[in-house]
Amino acid sequence: MKNVFILADKAWAGSSLLYKWQKSLGNYIAVAGQDNSVKIFDRHGHKWTELNLPGRCVGMDWDKDGDILAVIAAKSSSIYLWDASVNKTSQIDSGMRDQMSFILWSKTGPLLAVGTVKGNLLIYNQQTSRKIPVLGKHTKKITCGCWSIQNLLALGSDDNTVSISNHEGDTVRQTTLRGEPAEIYFSVMKTDERSSQGESTVSVSVDKKILMLFSINDPDNRIELTFQRRYGNIVSYRWYGDGYILIGFSHGYFVVISTHIREIGEELYQAHNHKDSLNSVAISPALNKAASCGDNSIKIHELSELKDISHVVRLDDETKGLDQLSWTDDGQLLAVSTQKGTLHVFLTKLPILGGCYGTRLAYLTSLLEVTVSNQVERESPVAIQVEVEPTFIAVGPYHVAVGMNNRAWFYALIDQEPGFKKLKDIEYLGTIASMCLNSDYAAALFEGKVQLHIIEGKDQEEKKQMKLFPDDDRKGRILCHALTADFLYYGTDSGHVVCVLVEDLETVSSYSHPVGVRKVFPDQNGTRLVFIDGKNCGFLLSPANTTESCCELPNFSPTITGVLWDNWHADRGVFVAYDDDKIYTYALHKTTIYGPRVVLVGTTALLFAQKPLLLYNGELTCQTASGNTSEVALSTHSFLKQSASTLTDSQLEHSKQLAQALMLKRFHEALDLCKAAGSDADWAELGKACLIHMEVELAIQVYRMSGNVGMVLSLQGILGIEDVNLLAGHLAMFLGDYNLAQDLYLSSNCPISALEMRRDLLQWDSALMLAKRLAEDQIPFISKEYAVHLEFIGDYVNALAHYEKGMTHNNKFQDHDEACQGGIARMCIRMGDIRRGSSQAIQHPSRVLKKECGAILESMKQFPEAAQLYEKGQYYDKAASVYIRCKNWAKVGELLPHVSSPKIHLQYAKAKEADGKYKEAAQAYESAKDWDNMIRVLLDHLNNPEDAVRIVRETESIDGAKMVARFFLRLNDYGSAIHFLVLSQCNDEAFQLAQQHGQMEVYADIIGPEATQEDYQSIALYFEGEKKHLQAGKFFQKCGQYSRALKHFLKCPNTDDNLAVEMAIETVGQAKDVNLTNQLIDYLMGETDGMPKDAKYLFRLYMALQQYREAARTAIIIAREEQCAGNYRNAHDVLFSMYTELQAQKIKIPAEMATNLMILHSYLLVKIHVKRGDHLKGARMLIRVSNNISKFPAHVVPILTSAVIECHRAGLKNSAFGFAAMLMRPEYRNEIDPKYRKKIEAMVRRPDMSELEEETAPCPFCGFQLPQNELLCMSCKNNLPYCIATGRHMLKEDWSMCPHCKFPALYSEFILLLETETVCPMCSETLSVQHVKKIPDCSTYLQADELDP
Repeated sequence: MKNVFILADKAWAGSSLLYKWQKSLGNYIAVAGQDNSVKIFDRHGHKWTELNLPGRCVGMDWDKDGDILAVIAAKSSSIYLWDASVNKTSQIDSGMRDQMSFILWSKTGPLLAVGTVKGNLLIYNQQTSRKIPVLGKHTKKITCGCWSIQNLLALGSDDNTVSISNHEGDTVRQTTLRGEPAEIYFSVMKTDERSSQGESTVSVSVDKKILMLFSINDPDNRIELTFQRRYGNIVSYRWYGDGYILIGFSHGYFVVISTHIREIGEELYQAHNHKDSLNSVAISPALNKAASCGDNSIKIHELSELKDISHVVRLDDETKGLDQLSWTDDGQLLAVSTQKGTLHVFLTKLPILGGCYGTRLAYLTSLLEVTVSNQVERESPVAIQVEVEPTFIAVGPYHVAVGMNNRAWFYALIDQEPGFKKLKDIEYLGTIASMCLNSDYAAALFEGKVQLHIIEGKDQEEKKQMKLFPDDDRKGRILCHALTADFLYYGTDSGHVVCVLVEDLETVSSYSHPVGVRKVFPDQNGTRLVFIDGKNCGFLLSPANTTESCCELPNFSPTITGVLWDNWHADRGVFVAYDDDKIYTYALHKTTIYGPRVVLVGTTALLFAQKPLLLYNGELTCQTASGNTSEVALSTHSFLKQSASTLTDSQLEHSKQLAQALMLKRFHEALDLCKAAGSDADWAELGKACLIHMEVELAIQVYRMSGNVGMVLSLQGILGIEDVNLLAGHLAMFLGDYNLAQDLYLSSNCPISALEMRRDLLQWDSALMLAKRLAEDQIPFISKEYAVHLEFIGDYVNALAHYEKGMTHNNKFQDHDEACQGGIARMCIRMGDIRRGSSQAIQHPSRVLKKECGAILESMKQFPEAAQLYEKGQYYDKAASVYIRCKNWAKVGELLPHVSSPKIHLQYAKAKEADGKYKEAAQAYESAKDWDNMIRVLLDHLNNPEDAVRIVRETESIDGAKMVARFFLRLNDYGSAIHFLVLSQCNDEAFQLAQQHGQMEVYADIIGPEATQEDYQSIALYFEGEKKHLQAGKFFQKCGQYSRALKHFLKCPNTDDNLAVEMAIETVGQAKDVNLTNQLIDYLMGETDGMPKDAKYLFRLYMALQQYREAARTAIIIAREEQCAGNYRNAHDVLFSMYTELQAQKIKIPAEMATNLMILHSYLLVKIHVKRGDHLKGARMLIRVSNNISKFPAHVVPILTSAVIECHRAGLKNSAFGFAAMLMRPEYRNEIDPKYRKKIEAMVRRPDMSELEEETAPCPFCGFQLPQNELLCMSCKNNLPYCIATGRHMLKEDWSMCPHCKFPALYSEFILLLETETVCPMCSETLSVQHVKKIPDCSTYLQADELDP
């Protein structure tokens, strides 16, 4: 909202202003302050005149037409009248003795009402100069009043009464109020039935607290509306619309109520518009807007949607606050007075005037300001101050013209500041209806003629370059015109659309339309033109080719007022038509297979009071009533915004955008849409559009992307065709529009294509008709193809005729003629001429024909002839089948060696069996692979069980097995019978047979793993009855009855003891039942029979139950027993297997187990090293074993003896002495081998304390140097991993491991060991040097060792 001007006068300072807009026109505003004058200003803020008064102005009003301003002043009994049309003031003596306080003109007539401070009234008729004084109308000052449309006058007075008088001053009604009245209005209350009484309701604000409504016909029946106290006092109110009242309250509230009797008392809308106070409200019916002012701001609401605040204006300089609001009748200007005596006038509505040339716009931005902008080219806007309020604006590439009536002002657009220069103003011979500009010329339309003249030029040149159109009066009055860079177009009331070349001012083309042409809209180049005729229909015309009939625009709305062509360089064929509500987007499809056509792409809603000025790439620039421009994105171009947004649209929306892109010929954008989220249907639609618009290369790309190989190959085949009709014909054919394709082919330079198309479509009638015109030599071939089609649909008579027509009798076409002869043969047979047909088929070289004719004859029940043809055609299966139907067995026998069909062999076999020829029948059954019948014949008739058994075993025939089983049963061979009963899945019969004849073990072996749980249970129960505990337990275990199985296993005699215990352990492992487990443990521990079983069974039980910790404890016990018994290898193997099992289960290995395994392994290493002659390593291991000699009680003396000998050999004399001294103990002395006793005694008597010092090596964890054979680090207190080859602790840099058991070994030592040994010393698995790899990073193994105890 633009501030047009501010009025301020020293004389007004600090006082409230009284002001009134001129009614109707709004060209003047009269303002009065505290001084004794009324100043009159025009609508641009220029002072027009001043009325000097004897006292301060106390009231003024304009008459209904805005011609006369009536003013009353203090200290005067005169009424001052200022005539706006002649700018003269006149004076009338009111004849009243007392001071006048109120003045008001009638709404409908020349009546002026004047009230006084003592309640007297004067009605003055300005037309007749008659005065009607009415004394004593009220007893006190008349303060307010209102005229109705029926010329009734309502007056309010300080005597707390409201009177209603007629135009003669006679009182019609009078009513008393509860307080002082203010603001009286006549209106119509909203009722269900429309009253014809006119304005019958009076509203009055009483004491600023109550809004009272009453009917002039029933003033006693009042409606008094009171409001919430927080709203404050009623400041002002206005009626609007269909009986609604807008009320402003002093505390800033803005309330709307309805006077409908059912809604009365309800607030329809309420807003706290101003924080502290509200001073005034105003309504503009023309704009359908309401305004309120308060504090220091103005707020403007839309009456249609009160929540929408269209403008907020803040007047920060007005510190004292605002006062009164007033709108002009046309709603263009809004005035607000302030408490400090200034008047602000704002522009709230502008005439929508504007134009464009290319992408340059010129539009009205204020009453006297035209703005020129080019947003597309990014030019800065230029504001031109014009001299008059224009009624039209025209813009060209370098000029702007504005004007009113018959005068136009021209401005040149320049680069220097301020961007424009006034050139001149021109008066024309009539009132200008419209004007157009191009770079050099202006064309003005006035009074049915167009004057074309140069804009800038000398006078003579201007006269020379000026012409008045039409040059021929017979063309009629010009109704519209348009100017492009090279052409002037105009349309006349007689229907002529004329194109004039501006350069030589000559007509170049003229098109005659049946009715008058109202508007013309050429595109930018002037090559195409849209015009609207007198019937409000739209047409597209190409002025360069007026011989072609112009194209009517589809779905053209009769309300359309204008057309804009798209200025985007690539969218030359797109234009929009618009009316007040909608924009219709059209696209010209110039090159399609259907010829040129215009399509309606879609519609876009247009906001109220917006005028489209420019279309550029789907963006419509519109001029608004506020003097700005707004951008409207056409809904038909929504796909352009798609790249910026995320592709989350629904499939429906996506398909809609694709359809729009195709209708606008935006194929590359459509391709991008399909690439982004195109369905198969979308790709097909895009491909179809490319074909319609003859975009062959793009169509190839589309069909390639969508995977339509056939279409790609077809399109590549027509890519180079230059004949447009031929190319269009091919494309129409691809689209399935065959009639169009034929028309296009026939009009091309290759009409034979039409014939080829009809042939390919199997449309033979059309093809034959075309062949008669275009290629008679093709008739035989088409006839033959037509005959094939007729034969297919069963029209044999016509098929025979066409086959006969198809014969060429030309050796070049022998295959064709043979096909025709075959057709003739088939048709003859079909039509009953069997002899001719058969003889032709036999003579014909084709086997297939013989088969076809044979099939036809067979269907006709002509079996002998059919069989003969089959046989001639070497279709032996068919021939044999037909001979069987004839019961011609002799022929069947002849053909049998050639027959492959089992069905025929089977039929033959049955026939032979019926004849008693069983051997031939068996062979035929074998050929037919009917094994059951063959077995039956072999057993029942040929007594050949060997072959029958072989066939059953080979074919696994169930029925065959049953027959063999019955055969053996008859021979009392029960084992074989059971075997074949099981094979035939007759398990119950087999079981009963086994039970009856004591063959259950045989049955159990045969039934194997494929038996069901019931089978196993039956067997188990049988063995249970027979007291065969082991077998009973075994089968109870298989059927899942673990408790019974265990019971039987534990009952087994000692002979079966080992196997039974093993089976019992397996059963408990599967059952995972605590009771069964405890039962077995009691048995193993000897609780039940007092005989403890071997501990290995307990170990196996724990392993089966996956109770690895208990198994580990048991393993340690077993190992200890084995150790005590001297079975060191067994003890080692038990511990090793348990160790690996615990590792696999990721269970912590007990320290005792790890230590025992290490000591046992050290003992086993002694033998290996001594055997290899490495006495030092052997001695070191013996020292470790001897230090734990208590774990080897069975061999204490031999081990200590070996330790003494090996230590002595290795130079470890001190260690040898220590062990020798131990041997001298009384309990060991006598057990020493006599061979070594003296030597050992000598060692003790003459001790040698020298000792080879043990080498050190770093701890793999912390690097601390410690003896090689020490397995506990003194520094980091870690148990060190030991080498399985030497028994030493591991070294980081010399790490390897056995690939089988994953135990570590020193790489260098392990390699040396494997040179003589072939197995791993720990797990005894076969190993070679190649299998061992050095491990550079052993950190993972060390971490694992850290976790171990």
